[in-house]
Amino acid sequence: MSAKIPLNRLLDLSQPEFLAAIGGIYEKSQWIVESFYNFTLSPSLDAAVIQDNKEKITNVRVLFNEIELLLRNSSKDRQLQLLKSHPDLCLKIEAATEITEESKHEQKSSGLSTLTAEERETFTSLNNEYKAKFPFPFILAVRNASKQTVLSALRGRVHSTLEQEMDCALFQVNKIAWMRLLDEVDAPEGKTHGGFLTCHVLDTANGIPASGMVIELYVHENMDGVQQSRLLKSFVTNSDGRLDGPALKGEEFKVGMYEWRFYLGDYFAQFSGSRISGTPFLDVVPLKFGLDDPTEHYHVPLLASPWSYSTYRGS
Repeated sequence: MSAKIPLNRLLDLSQPEFLAAIGGIYEKSQWIVESFYNFTLSPSLDAAVIQDNKEKITNVRVLFNEIELLLRNSSKDRQLQLLKSHPDLCLKIEAATEITEESKHEQKSSGLSTLTAEERETFTSLNNEYKAKFPFPFILAVRNASKQTVLSALRGRVHSTLEQEMDCALFQVNKIAWMRLLDEVDAPEGKTHGGFLTCHVLDTANGIPASGMVIELYVHENMDGVQQSRLLKSFVTNSDGRLDGPALKGEEFKVGMYEWRFYLGDYFAQFSGSRISGTPFLDVVPLKFGLDDPTEHYHVPLLASPWSYSTYRGS
């Protein structure tokens, strides 16, 4: 993959260069990005207006929101045209020549090129049912998804109404475009996207912060449809049950799938009168989660006892 272009340099490109850089984020629909350029950066605009527009685009999320707004405000016919431009997920990856390189890469990462005969039969049957009901192909942002996730989504969405499914398909299209934009555009030169990851553990059995708990952070990497985990860092919670700083920030904070592993068994064994044995009910609790916006703060708290735990997307 070629080097990403810093956001500030992207905004200084001519229209042909701008479209060459990010015009392909929407499948075969360069008109969306072209419309953004014409409304925001075109030399036909007043220089002061262009400069003001550039200064408002402070990060890649702001850029994408402005582009996506043009799609949202476009006609239903243009939106439908965009949906129809997406490839049929059931095409054999190695035999498909009409889909873009971006789609080939995304579909391979989900394992759709490794469907078994039985899985392909199920997928084909559901896909045919979907195509008979809706005037556009089934669309799902498959990057980092398993083939089981794709099949489950197809099973559920085939029962949607046309209005529901068109709204869902447009959401998926925007998710695909967002991930493609992140592949091409970096933070402004000398800066990072600004996102970071934090964690907090509360001991609900004793009503206290879970201090002294060992936590590990893993990254999940998709290798030709097979998920592999790799240890990134190990932490011990402080007296407030938190880490001493962000687990990931700056250049370390990357879009992808991650996993916390909380060593509950070791933590709860320390208390006087504890009934934790060598085979605790909860020993190491894994929590797999995704980061898909490098401009945001992701906070992943855990509320835990020796017998239960819960979590949520915090702030």
